[in-house]
Amino acid sequence: MQGSSVQSNNRLGTVDIHFTTTAVHGTLILERELEETDLTKLIEQIDEDLVLSADMPRDDFLVSVYVGKDVGFYSDEYFAEENDSSTGFGDEEE
Repeated sequence: MQGSSVQSNNRLGTVDIHFTTTAVHGTLILERELEETDLTKLIEQIDEDLVLSADMPRDDFLVSVYVGKDVGFYSDEYFAEENDSSTGFGDEEE
């Protein structure tokens, strides 16, 4: 999130972090492009606030950054409801 007050908070994106025995891998998906300096500051903040606070030894923090948009959130419950109401992928209802 970006911003200091509840009203001005603005979602930047999501991050997934995976710890291995020698490195930490991150996938950062931004909802909009950032300037290079803002992006590096964000990665440093993620490293300080999330990676280093996990207190896991690491040789490197490797981050893949993507810019995209959120198209939905899906869960088992969604698919159970969808399976009840549809005939399958690619099937057209007549």
